Amino acid sequence: MKHLVGLVALAGVVLACTEAEMPEAPEGAALFAENCAMCHGPGGRGDGALAADMSPKPTDLTTISRRAGGAFPVAAVLSEIDGYHRDPVTGAEMPEFGLLLEGPLVPIDVGDGVFTPTPRPLAALLAYLESIQR
Repeated sequence: MKHLVGLVALAGVVLACTEAEMPEAPEGAALFAENCAMCHGPGGRGDGALAADMSPKPTDLTTISRRAGGAFPVAAVLSEIDGYHRDPVTGAEMPEFGLLLEGPLVPIDVGDGVFTPTPRPLAALLAYLESIQR
């Protein structure tokens, strides 16, 4: 009986992290407009107001999946946004957005069924970026 109670409690935790609680693209769009559009442009194509004065130019974020062979590379995008991964390209500076790394955690599948706890704002931005792929 003790094990059954434990399993029921675990099932409750798993159900609490359902997709209904996951952030969606519109939530991420608002974060993108606040934090990313000045460089990457309102549509994510690398044509933001500050892009003209930047070298190298900001990346076109609408072609992430295409550059990755057709699949949206969740783990790589999370790594780039959260600031733990930076290319050693001179002058390529993407600021770190501390507020995107705060908030309640949601489970993000980073591949092969491996879930990683991710701050909700970061997950929302990820959902938005995936939604603008062309």
